[in-house]
Amino acid sequence: MNDSPKLSLRTPDLADKNYATLAALFPNVITETVDENGTVIRAIDAEVLAQEINTRVVSGKEERYQFTWADKKKSVVLANAPIAATLRPCREESVDFDNTEHLYIEGDNLDVLKLLRETYLNRVKMIYIDPPYNTGNDFIYEDDFAEETSEFLTRDYQYDGNGNRMVRNLDSNGRFHTDWLNMMYPRLRIARDLLTDDGVIFISIDDNEVAQLRKICDEVFGSSNFVAQLAVLVNPRGRHLDKFIAKTHETVMVYVKSYNANAISGVEKNGRMVEEYNREDSQGKYRLLGLRNRNQSFNPQTRPNLYYPLYVNPKNSQVSTSQSSKYCDEVFPDTPDGIKTCWTWSSGKVDQESHLLMAEKTGDEWRIYRKDYLYDKTGKTSETLVKSLWDDNQYGNDAGRASIKDLFGRAIMDFPKSPALLTRLLQIGTHRDSIVLDFFSGSATTAHAVMQLNADDNGNRKFVMVQLREDCDKESEAANAGYKNICEIGKERIRRAGEKINTANSGKNIDTGFRVLKLDSSNMKDVYYNPAELVSKEGKLEVDLTGLIDNIKSDRTGEDLLFQVMLDLGILLSSKIETREIERTTIFSVADNYLIACFEQVTDEIVTEIAKSKPHYAVFRDSSFASDSTLVNFEQIFRQYSPTTIRRVM
Repeated sequence: MNDSPKLSLRTPDLADKNYATLAALFPNVITETVDENGTVIRAIDAEVLAQEINTRVVSGKEERYQFTWADKKKSVVLANAPIAATLRPCREESVDFDNTEHLYIEGDNLDVLKLLRETYLNRVKMIYIDPPYNTGNDFIYEDDFAEETSEFLTRDYQYDGNGNRMVRNLDSNGRFHTDWLNMMYPRLRIARDLLTDDGVIFISIDDNEVAQLRKICDEVFGSSNFVAQLAVLVNPRGRHLDKFIAKTHETVMVYVKSYNANAISGVEKNGRMVEEYNREDSQGKYRLLGLRNRNQSFNPQTRPNLYYPLYVNPKNSQVSTSQSSKYCDEVFPDTPDGIKTCWTWSSGKVDQESHLLMAEKTGDEWRIYRKDYLYDKTGKTSETLVKSLWDDNQYGNDAGRASIKDLFGRAIMDFPKSPALLTRLLQIGTHRDSIVLDFFSGSATTAHAVMQLNADDNGNRKFVMVQLREDCDKESEAANAGYKNICEIGKERIRRAGEKINTANSGKNIDTGFRVLKLDSSNMKDVYYNPAELVSKEGKLEVDLTGLIDNIKSDRTGEDLLFQVMLDLGILLSSKIETREIERTTIFSVADNYLIACFEQVTDEIVTEIAKSKPHYAVFRDSSFASDSTLVNFEQIFRQYSPTTIRRVM
């Protein structure tokens, strides 16, 4: 079945992809070498590549600016290495599974990010993460750099005795910064791939790793795409255990995918800023802003095109670039003491928008102003850039704890983020229909804020939360309240916050549901990926072939298979899924017949019905064809009814 190739059902090897790209561009740089085991392997000739790109390439021990640490090269490999895993749906823990567009994913975030990379490539508008701060007591992810794909396939996701994959990173272990960097670097590499061209990432961090985070973000996102380090007041009283200075704030690091894109919005003006709009005409309230540039570094020498005379009509205070009998009073952008500066507008802009200009006389001198209106023509309030200091109490730890206590009746989390903080980040970092990702989701404050903001501005933002099933301390408030792990808290918070939001906004159609997906080993039996392991070195068959008639694990459902197919074909995991029956056989339709899948026994009649629906993709199980004749007729049926459908078999 050449027209119906098998689904790979594993993430791509990015090293292979990058190698192929270089090979296509510069075939003469491809060579071979011998590795430490004596095996001949592919390689890139760096000297030939340097000649091809015709620039200086540093190599060896030649001095250059760089940031490195132990195992950095391995962390790069780890980011690119493929995995064979899947995300399995869990309807019983979800809310409104069939209709929601929100996702809650349980599992190691590095593995999950790899699975999401192809499907969500360039689709996520905003990422927010609150990773471990590396205080010496935090738990961090311990990634196994030596693990091979075959080992990944055989482990059962019980990362340690407690069912997680985290270790305490003590400052006495000799790898304090190294282990934290090795955890963060591959995750940020993949995160960048997920961002849209106008995407933005916000990262909460404190002083322990802020310097290291800035350096790896400069490398991953590019130093030119650094925006700011926001200082957020989280503890006005200051931490009483600090030495010398009581710290009151945390940092939120801000990077964009492209600095040239409109990645970050302003916020609507309020309070005192609105009070400045103290004039009004037929177009509404406005304020006057001086047209002269007060920065004296902008002057006739540095900006000669912005130094020119304007002419005022003394009878009505109107302004023109041309002198006439009416516009007779000449005005240059000079300071009262005679220093020459510039206008902020070019003469062309003045001609186009002269209706916004007016002059007022102070003593014997005319001053030129432009009208800045509070509302635009659609009624939207004027915006301003957010400032780098966020000192409102609503962003602090107390507000975060109060939100948790309001939902759960007790403060079951020590330092949850404030929903108001996330709301403000969402306001400047998203559009109303954006996808928002948080892959250290904790108590799911980000999800809470997304739903609340959607309720406030009628948005349709979609969240994707990712969290490892990290156990709660047995002596904690959370454990006393009956919660075994962080995921249980996060899911319950979304449920309770959703109910509260719906109650406060009755009549509005707000998506407060979420699909729960859980990271697991592939649905396919191990031999699907490793047929060579069936035979020993002596050539002896080591597996009973009768167990290989079906290549899918016995405990997997049709919906399990469907989500792995969606991942493989790049279909959003939040897509609408409908089921119907044809001859008592379950058929899955995804995104209005974009994908139709059937994993039960199919006959010619079922194949015909599916083909008549003209899906973009049609996927079947290898062992599901009722007979050899159905298998033979399969391609002919599609050629007759839907020749453009892409057929796949798993």
